[in-house]
Amino acid sequence: MLPGSLALSHFRCGKPTCHCATGEGHPTWSLTYMLAGRKQVLHIPVAWVTDIRRRVTAGRAFQDAVREVLAANAELWKLARQQRRR
Repeated sequence: MLPGSLALSHFRCGKPTCHCATGEGHPTWSLTYMLAGRKQVLHIPVAWVTDIRRRVTAGRAFQDAVREVLAANAELWKLARQQRRR
């Protein structure tokens, strides 16, 4: 599992004779995530994109499941508190 998001962007290499000077640019994939409050960006080779996408999707599913458990725990704590008041 991996945190963050996978994104495709395009860059221009700066060579005046390259197709990117007038076109869309060279495609590049990157994984962006936060670590210790700072944004981290890793450039991803095209051959790894499918695997990284799968791992990011798994990481999101895990985070969603953890959020659901934490929300359920908060609700249980709230109910227990209400029961003690009665």
